[in-house]
Amino acid sequence: MSEKTLNDLNVMSEETLVSPTELKNLIPASEEAFRTVRAGRDTIKKILDREDPRLFVVVGPCSIHDPTEALDYARKLKVLADEVSDALVLVMRVYFEKPRTTTGWKGLINDPTMDDSFKIAEGLKRGRKLLIELAEMGLPTSTEALDPVTPQYLQDLISWSAIGARTTESQTHREMASGLSSAVGFKNGTDGGLEVAINALQSVSAPHRFLGINNEGEVAIIHTRGNNHAHIVLRGGGDRPNYDSVSVSLCEEQLANAGVPANIMVDCSHANSNKDPKLQPLVMGDIGNQILEGNKSIVGLMVESNLNWGNQKIPADLEDLRYGVSVTDACVDWDTTENMIREFSRKVKDKITESPASK
Repeated sequence: MSEKTLNDLNVMSEETLVSPTELKNLIPASEEAFRTVRAGRDTIKKILDREDPRLFVVVGPCSIHDPTEALDYARKLKVLADEVSDALVLVMRVYFEKPRTTTGWKGLINDPTMDDSFKIAEGLKRGRKLLIELAEMGLPTSTEALDPVTPQYLQDLISWSAIGARTTESQTHREMASGLSSAVGFKNGTDGGLEVAINALQSVSAPHRFLGINNEGEVAIIHTRGNNHAHIVLRGGGDRPNYDSVSVSLCEEQLANAGVPANIMVDCSHANSNKDPKLQPLVMGDIGNQILEGNKSIVGLMVESNLNWGNQKIPADLEDLRYGVSVTDACVDWDTTENMIREFSRKVKDKITESPASK
């Protein structure tokens, strides 16, 4: 029996991908971009360490499918970010990879032309170029670290990272996150349980050794020191929300029992809004009330927002795509985004300025 009849029976072909170093040389980031990334990372870490009393809000499209639309959105967000900067730090959500329950479009990196051609090298180029442009505008960015290889190509431009509900329990993602240079949020499980996320926080703070790739694209053993700026993201689950004060209090208790800092982000979307975008402002308003009532554990929020309301299926003819409308989860539109963030900022501003960290 030959090796050919034993190996790669379901592999059709292979393509060699550009290395991380080659991509960075091809699309280099400016010092201005790196200053934005560095400042964003440092600010978020100070918020988690209670050295900055503000809250950070990760806000933007469920997924990026058109860089032109993303830049249009970013210009509006930058104006709003400057306006509310005394109370909030706005971080643009720039998600290039989408986990799928079964099948479907996997995001800009996997399929940048949205035609099942899977031009991943082109997707990485488009993604890196967009992140640089956003950073040069002065906007810190966030993304979901889904594929464990992708961070080598893009993580130098990311100020905050997420590990999604489907991958929080994955050892591969916990190991990867232990080496990320940004703070990282782990979502609770899709069933609403907190245990997998809290286990992940304990794991990610420890050093790890695992197989990965280096900047030259070679398979390497990666040694990490552990990430001390990981935190939980409450996103609801099991057909119920978990942003209410009782759920937050129970989360605080479980974090304390596990010896994990009580840093909680609330996702206003997903199961916390029953995937209905019009409920996102209500979730944010409730969190504002909890902060007014003295909550100290909530450090951030997440909002799925786009230029225009709702979502759309990817049409056969891409010319039929509606501008500024999500092709994945439904989002609130820009006017709603602006109003809800302004209202939240006004609500919590005085409470934040009372904090000892603001003195």
